[in-house]
Amino acid sequence: SSFQVYIIKVTWSNGATEVIYRRYSKFFDLQMQMLDKFPMEGGQKDPKQRIIPFLPGKILFRRSHIRDVAVKRLIPIDEYCKALIQLPPYISQCEEVLQFFETRPDDLSPPKE
Repeated sequence: SSFQVYIIKVTWSNGATEVIYRRYSKFFDLQMQMLDKFPMEGGQKDPKQRIIPFLPGKILFRRSHIRDVAVKRLIPIDEYCKALIQLPPYISQCEEVLQFFETRPDDLSPPKE
């Protein structure tokens, strides 16, 4: 099965930079954890209070469209990451977000394609 991997350059506050590889499904998992942990900031009580960014939608597509879809999602995923780290520290520096951006063993042997 084919899946899209986003390549993300992470720069930490101490100046260290790393490159990580994340599937869309990992973004989705992170988003669910955040909405779960911060219901108010996720707009569950009042949509106007939502500060957690929206994750670009999952799209059902035929095989021939996979590349197009990934490209269409690139800007929104970039915007999503930027919006995420601009949230107040109690969200942007919560365990879930930090773990998401931390280097994992499989980041050291990136996907071939």
